[in-house]
Amino acid sequence: MLERVLSMRRAAPHTGDAEGDAADESKIRKQNRFSILTARFVNHACKLTHTCPSWPWLLLILLLFFLISSIVHHSLSIICVSNRYDAISRAHFFGFDGLESDFGFLGVPWCRSKHGKTVEWTPKDLLKGLEEFVPIYETRPIKNNMYGMGFDHSFGLWFIARWLKPELMIESGAFKGHSTWVLRQAMPDTPIISLTPRHPEKYLKKGPAYVDGNCTYFAGKDFIDFGSVDWTTVLKKHKATDPTRVLVYFDDHQNELKRIKQALKAGFRHLIFEDNYDTGTGDHYSLRQICDQPYIRGGGHSCFEDSDEARIRSKRKKFWEKAVDKEDLCGPGDTWWGVRGYARDNFNHTNQPISLIEHFENSQFVESILEVYWELPPVAGPSLTHQSRYDPARSVPPIVEDGRYGLFQRLGLGRLDNSVFNGYTQMVYLQISEY
Repeated sequence: MLERVLSMRRAAPHTGDAEGDAADESKIRKQNRFSILTARFVNHACKLTHTCPSWPWLLLILLLFFLISSIVHHSLSIICVSNRYDAISRAHFFGFDGLESDFGFLGVPWCRSKHGKTVEWTPKDLLKGLEEFVPIYETRPIKNNMYGMGFDHSFGLWFIARWLKPELMIESGAFKGHSTWVLRQAMPDTPIISLTPRHPEKYLKKGPAYVDGNCTYFAGKDFIDFGSVDWTTVLKKHKATDPTRVLVYFDDHQNELKRIKQALKAGFRHLIFEDNYDTGTGDHYSLRQICDQPYIRGGGHSCFEDSDEARIRSKRKKFWEKAVDKEDLCGPGDTWWGVRGYARDNFNHTNQPISLIEHFENSQFVESILEVYWELPPVAGPSLTHQSRYDPARSVPPIVEDGRYGLFQRLGLGRLDNSVFNGYTQMVYLQISEY
């Protein structure tokens, strides 16, 4: 059952499509690897013997060579499989370079839904959406959205909102208004409610910002925290009769378990969390942290200094700015859950230590109300976007895979500045229900 659900969560591989994309460069290298090794072997044999061996002898030597290689490779596999970190064992520590080709090999923890459901959209739907969204994104009023959403999450928010077609949209945390603008591009006539401590119009005095004419702002002196709003009254005022047709978007850096409970109480079903931080990172307790459990593939971690996981994480820290090593991950007593055993909240201003038992109970609660859990994939691989921050080893495969340069250009992604791809933090879409 677990394997079946896991297979549903993995991104579907790209198949041949109408774009007629050129063959993946990495696949070409794999196909030619045998012939390259053979040619090298023959050259070395000729140099050592000062004459090229005859074909019968050459075939016999090659057979012995690959037989020995196979035995060595198999023995390495046996050693690795004994390690309980199955995702790490797949690397075999052979030729590991910590680069972008390693999507997901350190494990991608996910929250298990009650019935094994997943989203309705497909990889082809995402590709089609990208083609439509790129020119929209180029018209954004806030060109430099530092400390706010980049391209990946902007696309994810736009795509999900447009697909669900909610009758009301709520955002908790607006900053300069970029997310409000994205929601408006997805649903031009749908009302928006924005909860944010500082009104976006305040930023207009210093530079670009966005204020929406069809948005009700609980901001500035009128600010109310999401959990304190009388949603029954507010929804009635906006003529939203069905809370299950409301989309709630959180970019407020609050404990996500707290927000889920508040949303569930209000009857909301469709939620998006912008910063779904990985274990050991972030300023609040996230869904990904909550669901990072030993019984999940990619979940549960080793704080042993000489462990395979510690060595791999240390290597990757040299390549990726946001990669997490053992020192980031582990706290006193080898606590690895949350951030060093803490559930962070309120922009890291409120931190509460939690036990492994509490952490486990939190995941059990989430799974009891979870209908769908879907992490937005990175838009494109790092060799295309030149992003240097998030570690692909803890991310699902991208929508546009590394090597698909032709497709990357045809979608218009090549026109965007590389900096807009550096804000990926595993945005997640949830459907929740008490039943």
